[in-house]
Amino acid sequence: MEFNSVKETADVTDVLIVGAGPTGLALAVDLTRRGVRALVVERADRLFPGSRGKGLQPRTLEIFDDLGVLDAVRASAGPYPIGVIWQDGQRKGEQRMSDATEATEAAPYNEPWMLPQWRTQEILRARLEELGGEVVFGRELVGIAQDPEGVTASFATGAPVRARYAVAGDGGRSTVRRALGIGMTGESVDPNPMLVADVRITVLDRDVIHMFPPTDTEGFLAVFPLAGTEDFQVAAQFPEGTDADLTLDGIREVFAARTHLSPEAVTEVRWASDFRPRAALADRFREGRVFLAGDAAHIHSPAGGQGLNTSIQDAYNLGWKLGAVLRGGADPSLLDTYEEERLPNAAAMLGLTTRVHRGEVRRGAATHQLGLGYRVSSLTVETREGLPQDALHAGDRAPDGPHAGRRLFDAFRGPHWTLLTVGTDTPLPTLATVRTLHIPPYEAYGQGIFLIRPDGYTAWAGTTTTGLTTHATTLGLA
Repeated sequence: MEFNSVKETADVTDVLIVGAGPTGLALAVDLTRRGVRALVVERADRLFPGSRGKGLQPRTLEIFDDLGVLDAVRASAGPYPIGVIWQDGQRKGEQRMSDATEATEAAPYNEPWMLPQWRTQEILRARLEELGGEVVFGRELVGIAQDPEGVTASFATGAPVRARYAVAGDGGRSTVRRALGIGMTGESVDPNPMLVADVRITVLDRDVIHMFPPTDTEGFLAVFPLAGTEDFQVAAQFPEGTDADLTLDGIREVFAARTHLSPEAVTEVRWASDFRPRAALADRFREGRVFLAGDAAHIHSPAGGQGLNTSIQDAYNLGWKLGAVLRGGADPSLLDTYEEERLPNAAAMLGLTTRVHRGEVRRGAATHQLGLGYRVSSLTVETREGLPQDALHAGDRAPDGPHAGRRLFDAFRGPHWTLLTVGTDTPLPTLATVRTLHIPPYEAYGQGIFLIRPDGYTAWAGTTTTGLTTHATTLGLA
């Protein structure tokens, strides 16, 4: 079938994105700024209304900086406050939600920020519309078919959509994943069900997280003040086999039983959900011209705040590759590296969240996602020998740092490659669509030459340019 053969009866786009969650919206922003037509369709009639994925890790803040939404995020978000442990109506201690790490020139964001998921989505949607993109609501996908030229998606109502590629960002119960016949392997992280709800509470201060430890008869309950709102998020655990009551009366009963406050302190329930913590990974992240991203590809326990953040990294990895193929003339085989790079990273994050949930690992540097990278990717070439394990390698995240009165991140920002020399005047080859940048010796990099991908990871590193042009050619840059 020719790509345009159904043009008269179908909407046509470059990339169809199913699901207007953080994954789909971030991907749409990235594609749209690259000049790629991206259509986001959402089954519901509005954006997801809850706070569920409320933690933004430092690596996600860096990505949001590049996507042009960090100022809006920081205007609404705030750092996680200290946790106060209550017992019998008295404050009995304090607990930090995450081990502190020091901000550095190389890593300016050193702690997670709290922002309700619904607000993150609003910010991404506003950015998408600013760039000329849109979200179409009330579009329930009921079928998807592929041919050598593209993808055709059909919906419960309205015209089909014809696209070069499609991306499933439609969550853990992904319709697209099931339609493709892709399995998902997982395990229960905890047999005890959880409740999470956004509520209004009249008598708790908003300067701390209120933590009520479990007793012999009741599970734990925690109350998080949601930055930038008047709401609190209540999280509560129940005994195995119990069904949580998501009504106002049900949540009031749980709140009063586990705290020293009256049920009437909860004045309103704005959103509520229950779930059983689970970890699961899709068997593959691609089927032909369709890709899985976010919860459609991996489901995390909420512990450690990795789910939404790993999903954003999926979008960030896939966005520049789709852009390179659709607008930059790159070989379509580049898209094979999406699964190659993201599946093992998602698997590692699933293991981490499970260990955090079970109390085996503290939140901190391990959960900030700054140490994740692609050292073993086929897109990565390291020509230097004998590097210490903790030195910057090809495949690692490219550090920030000072540059000409500004920041390296300012120079990296945007949908382009960067060729960076550090402490060397070695003549550089001319590479198409690649910006060059020269800085003096800088400890975070060491001395050398670094080819930095559009998603901020180093693709090639060396002390001379030997082999650089060859690798750049394989990437479509020379």
